[in-house]
Amino acid sequence: MRTRTPLTCTVALVAASLLAAAGCAKNESGSGGADAAPRTVKPVAGCGAGSWTDPADLAADRKPARCDKGAPAPQPLAKKRKVTVATGTLSAEYVAPLQVAVAKGEFAKEGLDVELKVLPTPDALPLLAKGDVDAQWAAPEAAVMNGINGGFDIKWVAGNFSPDPTSKSGLWVRLKKGESAGHVDMAGRRMGTMIGKGSVIAYPMDTSLKKHGGGLDKIRFQQLGSADVLTALQNGGVDSAWLLDPVWRKVDGDKRYAFLGGQPVGEPLGGLLFGPTLLTEDPDAGVAFLRAYIRTVNTYFAGDYKSDPAFVTELAKLMKIDEATLRSTPSMRMDWEIRKGTTDRLQQAYSDAGVSEGKPPVPEEKAVDRAMYGEAVGHRL
Repeated sequence: MRTRTPLTCTVALVAASLLAAAGCAKNESGSGGADAAPRTVKPVAGCGAGSWTDPADLAADRKPARCDKGAPAPQPLAKKRKVTVATGTLSAEYVAPLQVAVAKGEFAKEGLDVELKVLPTPDALPLLAKGDVDAQWAAPEAAVMNGINGGFDIKWVAGNFSPDPTSKSGLWVRLKKGESAGHVDMAGRRMGTMIGKGSVIAYPMDTSLKKHGGGLDKIRFQQLGSADVLTALQNGGVDSAWLLDPVWRKVDGDKRYAFLGGQPVGEPLGGLLFGPTLLTEDPDAGVAFLRAYIRTVNTYFAGDYKSDPAFVTELAKLMKIDEATLRSTPSMRMDWEIRKGTTDRLQQAYSDAGVSEGKPPVPEEKAVDRAMYGEAVGHRL
């Protein structure tokens, strides 16, 4: 019998709670769903051909979809709606578009009263499945995919970002004698990470490891706090580590370490998850939310937003982080679209990591909904 690791057990427990929540969600769901009439999609001023890209385009130099500044214009709901969004943090840069949308009144323009509520992902997912929170700023992690496989109504409805090509956020290794960045044997090494095997980072991590004789099944994980990962790598407590922005700056240029790879450029791995309230009970509010989010990206995050010193200062205050730290890394490529096949690749990594055993893969159409952001920019699927 295969021995379960603590990380595997954690994912299994979260998935079990989600499956229980799913039963409640299905019994309590309102109108909508598979039998609902097709929604009307109209052209949107300021959102032309560039507001949609082919989901199958995975090119690293793909330009993310964009509308004009200020587009799509608000279409206020007939009745004001409260929307609660769970997020694991408010200090990470990839959450900034939501915070700016709240601060600049972009959600309010749609008739939405949006509350950003900090909740750990394992705590928030059952609430999302039951409809106790309306949306989650997270990712299609292993527990989510296992829960969808069990039948509950959660879908990934919008992306968040992909890294700048110059970013080195990702897998770093302490080099042994005779090794170089082009030749590292990762099999059997100990990796320090604050991210478990059930996270979406398992996908790019697995890809990088396999290029160097490793793989998620051939290394040993040591979960550490965010403040301890770099320290453990530097003092020899671990051989490698997944270093996020801007932590990797501490070892960049040091010949004792090598960067082996990070998140694929041009492919968002997370973003917005909607539960039953915005998917089926009140899809008008769901589209309004996405319209405000997309407008915020087009207005404030369309390009190199860190080239504007005043905006960086504003962001740092909003996120409650050091301004110099925010400036030390390149601007993210904010991207509301979801690439074709991402959930398939994620699930392969979860299988390699042993956190989706006994589960058939979830078809993309059960996990992803591009129709809502398509409607927001006037694109019919």
